[in-house]
Amino acid sequence: MFPQSESTAPAPEAAAPATTAPAALARPWYRRPVPLTCIAAGLALVGVLSIAGPLAASAAASSAATTAASTSDAAGSMPSVTNPYSGAQGYGGYGPGSTQNGGTSGGTGTTTGSANEDATTASADESTGVVLIDTVIGYENSAAAGTGLVLTSDGLVLTNNHVIADSTEISVTLSTGETYTATVVGTDVADDVALLQLQGASGLDTVTIDDDAESVGDAVTAVGNAEGGGVLLAADGEITQLDATVTTSGSDSETLDGMIQFSADVVAGDSGGALLDAEGEVIGVTTAASSGTATTTAFAIPIEDALAIVDQILAGDESDGVTLRYPAFLGVEMSSGTTSTYATPGRRSSSSSTTATTSGAVVAGVIDGMPAASAGLTAGDTITAVDGTSVASSTELSAALSGYDPGDTVTITWTDASGASHSASVTLATGPAA
Repeated sequence: MFPQSESTAPAPEAAAPATTAPAALARPWYRRPVPLTCIAAGLALVGVLSIAGPLAASAAASSAATTAASTSDAAGSMPSVTNPYSGAQGYGGYGPGSTQNGGTSGGTGTTTGSANEDATTASADESTGVVLIDTVIGYENSAAAGTGLVLTSDGLVLTNNHVIADSTEISVTLSTGETYTATVVGTDVADDVALLQLQGASGLDTVTIDDDAESVGDAVTAVGNAEGGGVLLAADGEITQLDATVTTSGSDSETLDGMIQFSADVVAGDSGGALLDAEGEVIGVTTAASSGTATTTAFAIPIEDALAIVDQILAGDESDGVTLRYPAFLGVEMSSGTTSTYATPGRRSSSSSTTATTSGAVVAGVIDGMPAASAGLTAGDTITAVDGTSVASSTELSAALSGYDPGDTVTITWTDASGASHSASVTLATGPAA
Protein backbone atom coordinates (compact mmCIF):
# COMPACT_ATOMS: atom_id res chain seq x y z
CA MET A 1 0.00 0.00 0.00
CA PHE A 2 2.85 2.36 0.78
CA PRO A 3 5.81 2.76 -1.60
CA GLN A 4 9.27 2.19 -0.20
CA SER A 5 10.81 5.59 -0.58
CA GLU A 6 12.78 8.12 1.40
CA SER A 7 12.14 11.81 1.59
CA THR A 8 15.01 13.92 0.36
CA ALA A 9 13.64 17.09 1.93
CA PRO A 10 16.25 18.69 4.20
CA ALA A 11 15.35 19.06 7.84
CA PRO A 12 15.55 22.54 9.33
CA GLU A 13 18.78 23.52 11.02
CA ALA A 14 19.09 21.96 14.45
CA ALA A 15 20.66 24.95 16.10
CA ALA A 16 18.36 27.18 18.08
CA PRO A 17 19.12 30.74 16.95
CA ALA A 18 18.88 33.53 19.47
CA THR A 19 15.68 35.53 19.26
CA THR A 20 15.06 39.19 19.94
CA ALA A 21 11.42 38.51 20.81
CA PRO A 22 10.40 39.82 24.22
CA ALA A 23 11.01 37.23 26.95
CA ALA A 24 7.51 37.76 28.33
CA LEU A 25 5.73 36.29 25.31
CA ALA A 26 3.68 33.29 26.36
CA ARG A 27 4.36 29.85 24.89
CA PRO A 28 1.56 27.56 23.69
CA TRP A 29 0.09 25.28 26.38
CA TYR A 30 2.02 22.25 25.18
CA ARG A 31 5.46 23.84 25.52
CA ARG A 32 7.69 24.12 28.51
CA PRO A 33 11.39 25.00 28.87
CA VAL A 34 13.89 22.17 28.63
CA PRO A 35 15.03 20.01 30.28
CA LEU A 36 11.98 17.78 30.27
CA THR A 37 11.51 15.93 33.49
CA CYS A 38 8.00 14.55 33.37
CA ILE A 39 4.77 14.58 31.45
CA ALA A 40 1.19 14.72 32.57
CA ALA A 41 -2.20 13.82 31.25
CA GLY A 42 -5.07 15.89 30.01
CA LEU A 43 -7.88 16.37 27.54
CA ALA A 44 -6.09 17.99 24.75
CA LEU A 45 -3.72 16.78 22.17
CA VAL A 46 -2.36 13.65 23.79
CA GLY A 47 0.65 12.87 21.76
CA VAL A 48 3.30 15.30 22.61
CA LEU A 49 5.08 15.34 25.76
CA SER A 50 6.62 18.69 26.09
CA ILE A 51 9.92 19.23 27.50
CA ALA A 52 8.08 21.21 26.79
CA GLY A 53 6.17 18.52 25.02
CA PRO A 54 3.00 18.67 22.92
CA LEU A 55 0.35 16.30 24.10
CA ALA A 56 -2.65 15.07 22.21
CA ALA A 57 -6.10 16.25 22.99
CA SER A 58 -8.48 13.91 24.62
CA ALA A 59 -12.08 14.27 25.63
CA ALA A 60 -13.47 14.18 29.12
CA ALA A 61 -16.26 11.92 30.14
CA SER A 62 -19.69 13.23 30.91
CA SER A 63 -19.52 16.66 32.48
CA ALA A 64 -15.84 16.33 33.34
CA ALA A 65 -13.52 19.01 32.07
CA THR A 66 -10.78 18.02 29.67
CA THR A 67 -7.27 19.40 29.73
CA ALA A 68 -4.12 19.50 27.70
CA ALA A 69 -1.92 16.49 28.25
CA SER A 70 1.27 18.17 29.25
CA THR A 71 3.23 19.39 32.21
CA SER A 72 4.99 22.66 32.75
CA ASP A 73 7.92 23.78 34.80
CA ALA A 74 6.17 27.12 35.08
CA ALA A 75 2.99 26.19 36.91
CA GLY A 76 1.85 29.78 36.82
CA SER A 77 1.49 29.61 33.03
CA MET A 78 -1.09 26.85 33.14
CA PRO A 79 -4.82 26.92 34.00
CA SER A 80 -6.00 25.70 37.35
CA VAL A 81 -7.38 22.33 36.26
CA THR A 82 -5.62 19.76 38.42
CA ASN A 83 -3.86 16.99 36.56
CA PRO A 84 -4.06 13.60 38.25
CA TYR A 85 -0.37 12.93 37.53
CA SER A 86 2.40 14.35 39.70
CA GLY A 87 0.19 17.23 40.82
CA ALA A 88 0.70 18.88 37.45
CA GLN A 89 -1.86 21.16 35.91
CA GLY A 90 -3.37 21.26 32.45
CA TYR A 91 -5.68 23.36 30.34
CA GLY A 92 -9.45 23.06 30.57
CA GLY A 93 -11.06 21.08 27.78
CA TYR A 94 -14.40 19.63 26.84
CA GLY A 95 -16.33 16.53 27.76
CA PRO A 96 -18.90 14.62 25.70
CA GLY A 97 -22.14 16.51 25.62
CA SER A 98 -20.76 19.43 27.61
CA THR A 99 -19.50 22.81 26.54
CA GLN A 100 -16.67 25.02 27.75
CA ASN A 101 -15.27 28.11 26.08
CA GLY A 102 -17.43 27.24 23.11
CA GLY A 103 -16.14 23.69 22.72
CA THR A 104 -18.39 20.70 22.32
CA SER A 105 -18.20 16.98 22.06
CA GLY A 106 -21.11 15.14 20.52
CA GLY A 107 -22.37 11.97 18.96
CA THR A 108 -24.07 8.85 20.22
CA GLY A 109 -22.67 6.10 22.38
CA THR A 110 -22.20 5.15 26.00
CA THR A 111 -20.18 6.45 28.90
CA THR A 112 -18.53 4.54 31.70
CA GLY A 113 -18.80 5.44 35.34
CA SER A 114 -15.80 3.69 36.85
CA ALA A 115 -12.09 4.44 36.82
CA ASN A 116 -9.97 3.13 33.98
CA GLU A 117 -7.63 0.20 34.47
CA ASP A 118 -4.05 1.34 35.05
CA ALA A 119 -1.78 1.11 32.02
CA THR A 120 0.87 -1.60 32.07
CA THR A 121 4.07 -2.22 30.13
CA ALA A 122 3.16 -3.11 26.56
CA SER A 123 3.87 -6.65 25.41
CA ALA A 124 6.12 -7.43 22.47
CA ASP A 125 3.09 -7.97 20.24
CA GLU A 126 1.45 -4.73 21.36
CA SER A 127 4.71 -2.84 20.78
CA THR A 128 5.29 -4.09 17.25
CA GLY A 129 5.63 -1.12 14.91
CA VAL A 130 4.96 1.44 17.66
CA VAL A 131 7.80 3.95 18.18
CA LEU A 132 8.85 6.75 20.53
CA ILE A 133 9.13 10.23 19.04
CA ASP A 134 11.24 13.03 20.54
CA THR A 135 11.48 16.50 19.05
CA VAL A 136 13.45 19.68 19.58
CA ILE A 137 11.66 22.98 19.07
CA GLY A 138 14.82 24.97 18.54
CA TYR A 139 13.27 28.38 18.01
CA GLU A 140 11.48 28.10 21.35
CA ASN A 141 14.29 26.39 23.29
CA SER A 142 11.98 23.54 24.18
CA ALA A 143 11.33 19.91 23.34
CA ALA A 144 8.47 17.43 23.11
CA ALA A 145 7.72 13.72 23.03
CA GLY A 146 5.00 11.50 21.60
CA THR A 147 4.38 8.28 19.72
CA GLY A 148 4.25 7.04 16.12
CA LEU A 149 3.32 4.04 13.97
CA VAL A 150 5.70 2.41 11.47
CA LEU A 151 3.83 1.88 8.18
CA THR A 152 6.61 0.54 5.95
CA SER A 153 9.77 -1.47 6.48
CA ASP A 154 11.88 1.41 5.13
CA GLY A 155 10.61 3.81 7.76
CA LEU A 156 7.45 5.73 6.88
CA VAL A 157 5.97 6.70 10.25
CA LEU A 158 2.47 8.02 10.96
CA THR A 159 1.83 10.32 13.92
CA ASN A 160 -0.25 13.33 14.97
CA ASN A 161 0.76 16.66 13.54
CA HIS A 162 0.75 18.23 16.99
CA VAL A 163 3.46 15.76 18.05
CA ILE A 164 5.98 17.26 15.61
CA ALA A 165 4.57 20.78 15.16
CA ASP A 166 7.22 23.56 15.22
CA SER A 167 10.03 21.02 15.57
CA THR A 168 13.51 21.63 14.19
CA GLU A 169 14.78 18.12 15.02
CA ILE A 170 12.92 14.81 15.17
CA SER A 171 14.29 11.51 16.45
CA VAL A 172 12.45 8.20 16.50
CA THR A 173 13.36 5.26 18.73
CA LEU A 174 12.28 1.69 18.00
CA SER A 175 11.40 -0.92 20.60
CA THR A 176 14.85 -2.40 19.89
CA GLY A 177 16.48 0.80 21.13
CA GLU A 178 17.65 1.88 17.67
CA THR A 179 17.21 5.62 17.08
CA TYR A 180 16.76 7.29 13.70
CA THR A 181 16.66 10.88 12.53
CA ALA A 182 13.31 11.64 10.92
CA THR A 183 12.23 14.25 8.40
CA VAL A 184 8.75 15.44 7.53
CA VAL A 185 7.21 14.01 4.35
CA GLY A 186 3.94 15.90 4.77
CA THR A 187 1.42 17.20 7.27
CA ASP A 188 -2.27 18.03 7.58
CA VAL A 189 -2.71 20.50 10.43
CA ALA A 190 -6.51 20.59 10.41
CA ASP A 191 -6.84 16.79 10.56
CA ASP A 192 -3.84 16.45 12.91
CA VAL A 193 -1.91 13.96 10.78
CA ALA A 194 1.81 13.90 9.96
CA LEU A 195 3.93 11.49 7.92
CA LEU A 196 7.65 11.10 8.70
CA GLN A 197 10.54 9.31 6.99
CA LEU A 198 13.26 7.63 9.04
CA GLN A 199 16.62 8.25 7.41
CA GLY A 200 18.54 5.10 6.41
CA ALA A 201 15.93 2.72 7.79
CA SER A 202 15.29 -0.77 6.38
CA GLY A 203 13.82 -4.05 7.51
CA LEU A 204 11.64 -2.50 10.19
CA ASP A 205 8.68 -4.22 11.81
CA THR A 206 5.41 -2.52 10.94
CA VAL A 207 2.02 -2.23 12.58
CA THR A 208 -0.84 -4.41 11.33
CA ILE A 209 -3.77 -2.42 9.95
CA ASP A 210 -7.29 -3.54 10.85
CA ASP A 211 -9.71 -4.55 8.10
CA ASP A 212 -12.85 -5.04 10.22
CA ALA A 213 -15.63 -2.69 11.30
CA GLU A 214 -15.69 -1.44 14.90
CA SER A 215 -18.66 -1.35 17.25
CA VAL A 216 -19.47 0.39 20.51
CA GLY A 217 -18.44 -1.89 23.36
CA ASP A 218 -15.51 -3.47 21.53
CA ALA A 219 -12.41 -4.00 23.67
CA VAL A 220 -9.43 -1.81 22.71
CA THR A 221 -5.88 -1.14 23.89
CA ALA A 222 -4.05 2.19 23.54
CA VAL A 223 -0.27 1.83 23.23
CA GLY A 224 1.95 4.87 23.59
CA ASN A 225 4.86 6.75 25.10
CA ALA A 226 2.85 7.50 28.23
CA GLU A 227 4.01 10.61 30.08
CA GLY A 228 7.04 10.67 27.79
CA GLY A 229 8.69 8.05 29.93
CA GLY A 230 10.50 6.37 27.04
CA VAL A 231 8.69 3.07 27.66
CA LEU A 232 5.60 1.94 25.76
CA LEU A 233 2.61 1.36 28.02
CA ALA A 234 -0.66 -0.35 27.11
CA ALA A 235 -4.01 0.92 28.45
CA ASP A 236 -7.03 -1.37 28.09
CA GLY A 237 -10.54 -0.04 27.61
CA GLU A 238 -13.55 -0.14 25.30
CA ILE A 239 -15.13 1.90 22.52
CA THR A 240 -17.88 4.15 23.89
CA GLN A 241 -18.81 6.06 20.75
CA LEU A 242 -18.16 6.12 17.00
CA ASP A 243 -18.17 9.14 14.71
CA ALA A 244 -17.60 11.42 17.71
CA THR A 245 -16.63 15.10 17.58
CA VAL A 246 -14.23 16.77 20.00
CA THR A 247 -12.94 20.31 20.37
CA THR A 248 -9.61 20.64 22.17
CA SER A 249 -8.54 23.53 24.33
CA GLY A 250 -5.48 25.74 24.37
CA SER A 251 -4.05 28.36 22.03
CA ASP A 252 -4.11 25.90 19.12
CA SER A 253 -7.66 24.68 19.75
CA GLU A 254 -9.03 22.42 17.04
CA THR A 255 -12.20 20.51 16.26
CA LEU A 256 -11.91 16.92 15.03
CA ASP A 257 -14.85 14.83 13.87
CA GLY A 258 -15.42 11.24 12.84
CA MET A 259 -13.38 10.15 15.85
CA ILE A 260 -13.38 6.89 17.80
CA GLN A 261 -14.22 7.68 21.42
CA PHE A 262 -13.03 5.20 24.01
CA SER A 263 -12.40 4.84 27.73
CA ALA A 264 -8.81 4.01 28.69
CA ASP A 265 -5.94 5.31 30.82
CA VAL A 266 -4.60 7.62 28.08
CA VAL A 267 -2.16 10.33 29.19
CA ALA A 268 0.23 12.88 27.78
CA GLY A 269 2.77 11.39 25.42
CA ASP A 270 0.31 8.84 24.01
CA SER A 271 -0.54 11.05 21.04
CA GLY A 272 0.24 9.41 17.73
CA GLY A 273 0.13 5.98 19.33
CA ALA A 274 -1.79 2.86 18.34
CA LEU A 275 -5.37 2.10 19.27
CA LEU A 276 -5.55 -1.69 18.90
CA ASP A 277 -8.57 -3.96 18.68
CA ALA A 278 -8.83 -7.36 20.37
CA GLU A 279 -6.85 -8.90 17.48
CA GLY A 280 -3.94 -6.51 18.01
CA GLU A 281 -4.64 -4.62 14.78
CA VAL A 282 -4.54 -0.82 14.55
CA ILE A 283 -7.97 0.76 14.33
CA GLY A 284 -6.99 4.32 15.19
CA VAL A 285 -4.35 6.89 16.10
CA THR A 286 -4.69 8.12 19.68
CA THR A 287 -5.05 11.89 19.56
CA ALA A 288 -6.81 13.41 22.59
CA ALA A 289 -8.01 12.60 26.08
CA SER A 290 -9.54 14.09 29.22
CA SER A 291 -7.82 14.52 32.55
CA GLY A 292 -8.67 15.29 36.14
CA THR A 293 -11.48 12.74 36.36
CA ALA A 294 -11.77 9.18 37.64
CA THR A 295 -12.54 7.94 34.14
CA THR A 296 -10.55 9.15 31.14
CA THR A 297 -12.37 9.59 27.85
CA ALA A 298 -10.02 9.45 24.89
CA PHE A 299 -10.30 9.96 21.14
CA ALA A 300 -8.54 8.40 18.16
CA ILE A 301 -8.50 9.21 14.46
CA PRO A 302 -9.84 6.15 12.59
CA ILE A 303 -6.90 4.51 10.85
CA GLU A 304 -8.64 4.52 7.46
CA ASP A 305 -9.02 8.31 7.67
CA ALA A 306 -5.38 8.80 8.64
CA LEU A 307 -4.18 6.50 5.84
CA ALA A 308 -6.26 8.39 3.28
CA ILE A 309 -4.25 11.49 4.17
CA VAL A 310 -1.02 9.46 4.00
CA ASP A 311 -1.92 8.38 0.47
CA GLN A 312 -2.60 12.00 -0.46
CA ILE A 313 0.77 13.08 0.91
CA LEU A 314 2.60 10.32 -0.96
CA ALA A 315 0.79 11.33 -4.14
CA GLY A 316 2.18 14.86 -3.74
CA ASP A 317 -1.32 16.37 -3.52
CA GLU A 318 -1.26 19.59 -1.51
CA SER A 319 -5.01 20.20 -1.64
CA ASP A 320 -7.38 20.17 1.34
CA GLY A 321 -4.85 21.39 3.88
CA VAL A 322 -1.99 19.01 3.09
CA THR A 323 1.52 20.52 3.18
CA LEU A 324 4.53 18.66 1.77
CA ARG A 325 7.90 18.66 3.50
CA TYR A 326 9.01 21.78 5.39
CA PRO A 327 7.54 25.25 4.86
CA ALA A 328 9.29 28.43 3.83
CA PHE A 329 10.28 30.49 6.87
CA LEU A 330 10.61 34.24 7.29
CA GLY A 331 11.72 34.06 10.92
CA VAL A 332 9.23 36.39 12.58
CA GLU A 333 7.07 35.79 15.62
CA MET A 334 3.60 37.33 15.59
CA SER A 335 1.75 38.36 18.72
CA SER A 336 -1.71 39.44 19.78
CA GLY A 337 -2.71 39.85 23.40
CA THR A 338 -1.08 37.09 25.45
CA THR A 339 -0.45 34.64 22.61
CA SER A 340 2.40 34.41 20.13
CA THR A 341 2.93 32.28 17.05
CA TYR A 342 5.47 31.94 14.28
CA ALA A 343 4.33 32.96 10.81
CA THR A 344 4.53 29.48 9.30
CA PRO A 345 2.46 28.32 6.29
CA GLY A 346 -0.28 25.94 7.38
CA ARG A 347 -0.23 27.14 10.98
CA ARG A 348 -3.57 28.36 12.22
CA SER A 349 -3.67 31.61 14.13
CA SER A 350 -6.01 32.02 17.08
CA SER A 351 -6.33 35.73 16.43
CA SER A 352 -5.37 38.41 13.95
CA SER A 353 -2.56 40.80 14.75
CA THR A 354 -3.42 44.35 13.79
CA THR A 355 -2.88 47.86 15.13
CA ALA A 356 -5.21 50.80 15.36
CA THR A 357 -3.17 52.81 12.85
CA THR A 358 -1.85 50.22 10.40
CA SER A 359 -3.42 47.12 8.94
CA GLY A 360 -0.89 44.31 8.84
CA ALA A 361 0.89 41.59 10.78
CA VAL A 362 2.52 42.96 13.92
CA VAL A 363 5.98 41.55 14.61
CA ALA A 364 6.53 40.48 18.22
CA GLY A 365 10.08 39.33 17.62
CA VAL A 366 12.56 38.16 14.99
CA ILE A 367 14.97 35.22 15.05
CA ASP A 368 18.64 36.04 14.65
CA GLY A 369 20.15 34.71 11.44
CA MET A 370 16.76 34.33 9.74
CA PRO A 371 15.59 36.33 6.67
CA ALA A 372 13.52 38.88 8.62
CA ALA A 373 16.41 39.79 10.91
CA SER A 374 18.78 40.06 7.95
CA ALA A 375 16.35 42.43 6.23
CA GLY A 376 16.26 44.68 9.28
CA LEU A 377 12.84 43.92 10.75
CA THR A 378 12.52 44.28 14.52
CA ALA A 379 9.88 43.75 17.19
CA GLY A 380 7.13 46.34 16.84
CA ASP A 381 7.29 46.53 13.04
CA THR A 382 4.14 45.77 11.02
CA ILE A 383 4.42 43.69 7.84
CA THR A 384 1.97 45.04 5.27
CA ALA A 385 2.76 43.13 2.07
CA VAL A 386 4.54 40.12 0.56
CA ASP A 387 5.61 40.55 -3.06
CA GLY A 388 3.12 43.39 -3.42
CA THR A 389 0.18 41.43 -1.98
CA SER A 390 -1.28 43.20 1.04
CA VAL A 391 -1.55 41.31 4.33
CA ALA A 392 -3.84 42.56 7.10
CA SER A 393 -3.05 40.04 9.84
CA SER A 394 -0.69 37.27 10.92
CA THR A 395 -3.10 34.75 9.40
CA GLU A 396 -2.90 36.49 6.03
CA LEU A 397 0.89 36.64 6.30
CA SER A 398 1.05 32.88 6.83
CA ALA A 399 -1.30 32.35 3.90
CA ALA A 400 0.86 34.56 1.69
CA LEU A 401 4.03 32.67 2.64
CA SER A 402 2.35 29.33 1.93
CA GLY A 403 2.70 30.02 -1.78
CA TYR A 404 6.50 29.92 -1.58
CA ASP A 405 9.17 27.30 -1.00
CA PRO A 406 12.39 27.50 1.00
CA GLY A 407 14.99 29.27 -1.14
CA ASP A 408 12.45 31.51 -2.93
CA THR A 409 13.15 35.24 -2.93
CA VAL A 410 10.29 37.56 -1.95
CA THR A 411 9.89 41.25 -1.26
CA ILE A 412 8.68 42.13 2.23
CA THR A 413 7.11 45.53 2.89
CA TRP A 414 6.68 46.85 6.42
CA THR A 415 6.28 49.97 8.53
CA ASP A 416 8.32 50.63 11.64
CA ALA A 417 7.07 52.01 14.96
CA SER A 418 7.50 55.59 13.72
CA GLY A 419 5.30 54.91 10.68
CA ALA A 420 8.14 54.94 8.14
CA SER A 421 7.78 52.44 5.28
CA HIS A 422 10.49 49.93 4.32
CA SER A 423 10.92 47.22 1.71
CA ALA A 424 13.54 44.52 1.21
CA SER A 425 14.07 41.31 -0.77
CA VAL A 426 14.73 38.22 1.33
CA THR A 427 15.48 34.57 0.60
CA LEU A 428 13.12 32.37 2.60
CA ALA A 429 14.70 29.80 4.90
CA THR A 430 13.62 26.23 5.66
CA GLY A 431 11.24 26.44 8.57
CA PRO A 432 10.24 24.13 11.41
CA ALA A 433 7.53 21.54 10.84
CA ALA A 434 4.14 23.12 10.21
